Amino acid sequence: MMIGMSQRALITGITGQDGSYLAELLLSKGYEVHGVVRRVALEDPEHRLSRIHHIYSRLKLHAASLESYASIHQVVAGARPDECYHLAAQSFVSYSFDDEFSTLNANINGTHFLLAALKNLTPACRFYFAGSSEMFGKAEEVPQNERTRFHPRSTYGISKVAGFELTRNYREAYKMHASSGILFNHESPRRGYEFVSRKITAGVARILKGESREVRLGNLDAKRDWGHAREYVAAMWLMLQQPEPDDYVVATGETHTVREFAELAFGCVGLDYRDYVVTDPDLFRPAEVNILLGDAAKARRVLGWSNRIGFRDLVREMVESDCRSRGLEVRLAAGV
Repeated sequence: MMIGMSQRALITGITGQDGSYLAELLLSKGYEVHGVVRRVALEDPEHRLSRIHHIYSRLKLHAASLESYASIHQVVAGARPDECYHLAAQSFVSYSFDDEFSTLNANINGTHFLLAALKNLTPACRFYFAGSSEMFGKAEEVPQNERTRFHPRSTYGISKVAGFELTRNYREAYKMHASSGILFNHESPRRGYEFVSRKITAGVARILKGESREVRLGNLDAKRDWGHAREYVAAMWLMLQQPEPDDYVVATGETHTVREFAELAFGCVGLDYRDYVVTDPDLFRPAEVNILLGDAAKARRVLGWSNRIGFRDLVREMVESDCRSRGLEVRLAAGV
């Protein structure tokens, strides 16, 4: 596809971590970037649009609800995108156990409504669906690749499998250029505070500031494949530049425990995590996943994508950012 000022992209979830990095990337490539946001976000931009505040004037935002087909149809009709990146979802796994019905409704219907509107209005639009390593859940093999069978262990994971299959069906039945990225955990200073990575790094900053004395965490031995969101959104874009649509695992190929994350984060500022981390049984998942470790060989071979930001640098960047946001100028511990 030729990249130029005429290229229009529509991003759902543009106010989130991935959406904000993707919007920056597309703007740098000369795209006209449209985003779907809730109306309440436009009424409270200082807080709800904080991740895209610095590029707000360069975006075209549309108030809509992914739970309303009429609403999505109207946005697609107005934006007429060449590429659509569907990132919006109820994405916090713990919440999906607490509120299964809204998770399924928002994640599955939102994907279906968007695909249907694109098929009817702009069938040539290239579509990206944000899959998740949570689709593998109780994985039968390690590492996981595009051929690994899905066995989700949460309502969130189930909803993502449904979205993945919807995307594949629209690709096969209607010949749409629809691809899915099966992204493993990806973090950044823009990660939501409810996620364990940000909970840890923000906790470090609060403790240094004297605002807190502990960080309560669940299963410290849970293992995840953690990468940087800034690099993962580049893989999304690359998928939609391919001649044929397909599905790709995006991962670092390394696994680390929550304990390692905490040890490194506290170590960055010269603290011992064992003095501050409290294990809370209430924060354990009802059904834990197996070791999630991604094999991104296909993405490297076909897309030419690979991650360059390592686990240690990711954690250090997040700790630095959270400390700065609280007015703390910290000198990170040497050798960490």
